[in-house]
Amino acid sequence: MSNSAPEDEITIPRKTKRLRRENEEDKLSDLPDCVILHILSFLNAKEVVRTCILSKRLNNFWKRIPNLVLHSTDFTTFKSFTKFVSKILSLRDGSIALQALDFERVGSIEPHLLKRIVNYAFSHNVQRLGISVKGDICHILPCISSCRTLTSLKLSVSPKGRHNYGRTLFPKSLDLPALTSLHLGNFAFCASDKGRTEPFSVFNKLNSLVIDNCTVKDAQILCISSETLVNLTMRNHSSDLYKIELSAPSLCTFAFTGTPYQKLCGSNLSSVKQVNIDAEMLSNYTEPPLVLLSWLLEFANIKSLTVSASTLQVLSLIPDLLKDKLTSLCNLKSLKVQLKPLSYGLSMTLRTAKLQKEVKAGSEPSSPIPDGIVDFLIQNSPSAEVDIIDCSR
Repeated sequence: MSNSAPEDEITIPRKTKRLRRENEEDKLSDLPDCVILHILSFLNAKEVVRTCILSKRLNNFWKRIPNLVLHSTDFTTFKSFTKFVSKILSLRDGSIALQALDFERVGSIEPHLLKRIVNYAFSHNVQRLGISVKGDICHILPCISSCRTLTSLKLSVSPKGRHNYGRTLFPKSLDLPALTSLHLGNFAFCASDKGRTEPFSVFNKLNSLVIDNCTVKDAQILCISSETLVNLTMRNHSSDLYKIELSAPSLCTFAFTGTPYQKLCGSNLSSVKQVNIDAEMLSNYTEPPLVLLSWLLEFANIKSLTVSASTLQVLSLIPDLLKDKLTSLCNLKSLKVQLKPLSYGLSMTLRTAKLQKEVKAGSEPSSPIPDGIVDFLIQNSPSAEVDIIDCSR
């Protein structure tokens, strides 16, 4: 195989070639090697190669970059993407440690290619790994479990087929002692004891956790227990009903996006100071998620609350909400409301509900923020600063 750069789909305009001949050494080429490599580390692999072939001095720098970003969306065909990936793995300088690898394939991927990528990453002591693919990844999970140097892991797996119903089972044996950041997409956590599942307690250094469109299997309770967890982000777009038990005495930030149908209860949550909620509703689910209000009661000591206008609309669906006395948010310093267009599901729910004073049949709410809802949230912190932010522009 040729040792030249993998130039598939990389074209250089004639004018650019002429300028290169006229001025061999550009400003980038004048920089020290370490600075050049640092700059290149912010580009995806295709951009790195495209940049390096413009200068004789930089011609082989793409072989030494410590970060590899390989996304199929940067290529017009999967064949050209696969060929490019193979050349990068074959020709890259093997003596250079691989700090990070971010691989993303939109659509199905051949198992042998995915396994080759993962094996390459771990044979070069990768520290940060991101894999976003469609299909089965069970054949690479044993490799991931054996990586002792991994500090950051993102696994996002979409099921094959037209309808994305199935989810990959999260392995119970995953043991990564150095892991500080974990992002999981489309996994199912299996019950281990009396209808409970506790998949994260083995990660003793975990600082940041993202749970994206995951669910539980044969369990009613998802336990998130961590002494070290600081940031927790959850995204959910289903009406799966289960309970989330949260025990994280170091947690500072909680963020949620999607449909909040899971009951949340916590212990040792007084450390949480910032909560961000962007709630929606499914068009075929007319019952309002009453648990959303209970979430605010669990995070009683927060100082900063950011909510979308849709979150306030969902809260307003709770019967007689404004008549209740809120028993939390006594230390609130900042309330931010983000305005953006309502989703189809929530719009349909509001139409169906025919809320008096808010919605006329067949029309949108007269105001994106329901009357009285902001005052309800700051009733125990009247001096809190309220900011309305238009995110639709």
